[in-house]
Amino acid sequence: MKARSALIASLVVISLPACTTERGYDTAQAYQRNQCGRIADKAEFDRCMSGANTPYDAYKRQQEKK
Repeated sequence: MKARSALIASLVVISLPACTTERGYDTAQAYQRNQCGRIADKAEFDRCMSGANTPYDAYKRQQEKK
């Protein structure tokens, strides 16, 4: 999970100059969904997609709790 969070954070930071934070998050989530598609195990795929489909508002609330 830490690697996934780091990847998302990196993609968001890279996207910031050209887009809003939410748009960068959406881009990172699309990338993550693409990566999930490479997972053959159904249970692992479902876990991956669950995280990749987290709405921006839910993600933001999670980050504020930390």
